[in-house]
Amino acid sequence: MIREAVARALHRDGRYVVAVSGGIDSMVLLEAIASMPARPFVVVSSFDHATGPHSLRATRVVRRRARTLGIECVVGRSHGNSARESEWRDERWNFLRAAAASIGGIVVTAHTRDDQIETVFMRILREAGPRGLAGLYAESDIVRPFVDVSRSEVAAFALANRVKYVDDPSNLSRAHLRNRVRLDLLPAINRVQAGFSSELLALSRRASEWRCVVARAVDGMNLDTNADGSVRIARSALAGYDADALRMLWPALAATANIVMDRRGTHRLAEFTMKGRTGASIQLSGGVEVRMLRDHLLLGKWDFGRVQQARRARLGSDAHRGIVARNA
Repeated sequence: MIREAVARALHRDGRYVVAVSGGIDSMVLLEAIASMPARPFVVVSSFDHATGPHSLRATRVVRRRARTLGIECVVGRSHGNSARESEWRDERWNFLRAAAASIGGIVVTAHTRDDQIETVFMRILREAGPRGLAGLYAESDIVRPFVDVSRSEVAAFALANRVKYVDDPSNLSRAHLRNRVRLDLLPAINRVQAGFSSELLALSRRASEWRCVVARAVDGMNLDTNADGSVRIARSALAGYDADALRMLWPALAATANIVMDRRGTHRLAEFTMKGRTGASIQLSGGVEVRMLRDHLLLGKWDFGRVQQARRARLGSDAHRGIVARNA
């Protein structure tokens, strides 16, 4: 199962950066890739979060094993002191993407089916829409050979093949939401509702399919991207969509401008699209602005000076009307 999953996911003529932390999942991935009869060009990439002796030891284990297997290994190290999981993730991904770009390759990770279940559940807790509920099934530039492989199958391979790995003590810390989900919430729900995890997987597959439908709809809109990164969307392209459909379309439209839209902004923007008038604009969190012009909507970052000027003009107009009313 493990070797077959890797063989299906990696192509002989591909170029890959394999993310290896030293934990059981990624070390099994490394061993499976190394045993491929026709191994593609791979580079092992490991990132030391500088969280203590464990992270340094894990990096050394990865480097040593890669050398034994005859695979190049590049190592990055955090220079910050953040305890926030999101910042660790950003640092790690910046490093991985840079490593992949340096060889013209693609990142490969060891995310398992269990990771997918946890991700979808966390997205539900955060009230994500269909775009977020796809989780790791969403189309991306990342290869995940184990996304349909369970952790128990990975563990069985590690035991049978005597794969050496390093246990990360932070995986037992309930300070992180993912650990609370994995250790407490999901086991409790599955005890009450057998098959709950399977239902989450089915939900994420449907969400992934819907994302593809939305992506095709956006591709058919012939968007224009300006030099400043803003995107022009024909008003006619959005005419006829109801609020629910617009709430699904706007995150995909925003992604074309490298903008991530939150749930509140998506709802506000759907209403603005249906009810806004020519010349109106709406400002959203993260410095996002959408302007409604005669033939199109313009999505981009705030022009702070122009927004302030427009507000002053409105205030001046309101004050003028008040003076006129008092003198009448």
